[in-house]
Amino acid sequence: MKKRVEKSSKEKVDKVDSVTDEEPPKTAGNLELDFTELCKLMGVKEIPSVKIKQSTATNRGIMGDNHFQTSLESQMTTWSSKPCLQIELENEDHGSVREVKISGWKVDEVVLQVLSRLLHSFSNLQCLHMWRAGLTDSTFTSIRNTVFLCSNLRKVVLEGNLLPEQSYHLLIGEDSMLTDLSLRNNHIGEEGAHLIGSALSTIHSANKNLLSLNLAFNSIGDAGAIHIAQGLRLNRSLLCLSLSYNQIGDNGAAHLAEVLGHFALTHEEIVERRKLLIKGEESTMVQPSLVSLADSHERPLSVRSSSSLDRLNKTTKNPTKKKDNPKKDEKPAPGHAAKKEEPRVAKKDNKVPRSQAGKSAGKDNNLLVSELVSEQERVDETVIPLLDPGIVHTGGKVIHPGNTCLTSMNLSGNKLTEQSLKVFLSSLEGQRDGGLLRLSLNKNHFHSDCDTFLKIQKIMSLRDPLKKKRSGQVEEDHGEPKTTNDA
Repeated sequence: MKKRVEKSSKEKVDKVDSVTDEEPPKTAGNLELDFTELCKLMGVKEIPSVKIKQSTATNRGIMGDNHFQTSLESQMTTWSSKPCLQIELENEDHGSVREVKISGWKVDEVVLQVLSRLLHSFSNLQCLHMWRAGLTDSTFTSIRNTVFLCSNLRKVVLEGNLLPEQSYHLLIGEDSMLTDLSLRNNHIGEEGAHLIGSALSTIHSANKNLLSLNLAFNSIGDAGAIHIAQGLRLNRSLLCLSLSYNQIGDNGAAHLAEVLGHFALTHEEIVERRKLLIKGEESTMVQPSLVSLADSHERPLSVRSSSSLDRLNKTTKNPTKKKDNPKKDEKPAPGHAAKKEEPRVAKKDNKVPRSQAGKSAGKDNNLLVSELVSEQERVDETVIPLLDPGIVHTGGKVIHPGNTCLTSMNLSGNKLTEQSLKVFLSSLEGQRDGGLLRLSLNKNHFHSDCDTFLKIQKIMSLRDPLKKKRSGQVEEDHGEPKTTNDA
């Protein structure tokens, strides 16, 4: 009997596939009607109801971690116990679907197939929200495919969905276009954190679009925090990171703090850095012969290079400067040439993201995305953290100036003591021209009147007016400091 049921369901799916393939939706229609009709065609017994609401300014706000429990209670009271698909429209047009929410009911694969068929046709869709939707590894794969099909989808909220394989990292791969991802309350442990850290960056690849990552209310712990810190070493897109309520102690917090300040490159990172420097020198030797060539002839040469693609694209913009100083090509010592080339390669690494962070702090995430996407695309072509001009050689080590692009970090509700606070203080004092603008440390294992915490508070309060100057605001801020502790 089971085989017959499986065959019948497969036949229904094949039937829908043939119908949708023959008549693909060219324009966005009415999601409410289309969803119901397609569910009937797929043989869904209990078709979820569809509720529509208009988009408001309060709906678009970003919810803080400290309001997480109250938000869950409100969702339980406002959402229907029966399966319900909630749709938020940008305006009165039924085709202007801005957000799709599924909350508190298990979504099976058939319903996800229906959504996958429909959602990609709504070009205005920006957010997909799934809270306690009973996702499995199989249904998560369907969600991931749907996310990639939606061209303008930038925010995904998957909360309360426990995946045995911890494969959340597939949403933040190198080719992901998401800018905002929330993975709260998913029981993410060390293995999941390891995969997420590798997705943020390795010596060979890095995510270049994700601006905000919320990992609150998980079980990351010290070991997982170390993996996340590893991913922050060479990531230059992430602006906001929340690791609140993750059982992180001093060991994990210290690794996170060290990434913000000066840190020594590993052997693998040094080897990759040397490869980039060598390829950069080879490109400068070819530059004079390419001055007379048109851009269309230069680009194929840069495309063929793998790890130094972005670097070559930038160096080809100023070939005449190389020609004016032929002595640079005559020097045999690669170390000297590397020091002169590095500022031109990674000069924007420290400037652009910080200015973006200043402009975006305190704004709605969607507004932040609209302001940063165009500039971020330009930065992606030039940012090479391993060629940062601030890198120095001292004591037999290669010291990197640290990640100064991250502007907000939330470590509330963990197990930090004054021991790890000292590491944070050292890193914050070493940051120049940017760095963290907000550091949340409330509800940890230290007294709010300890000397180290008060010094961190002072640094954060001094950086707050700088943030407003970068965003073009003139008025001064006399409010509370951005670093707090309620313990």
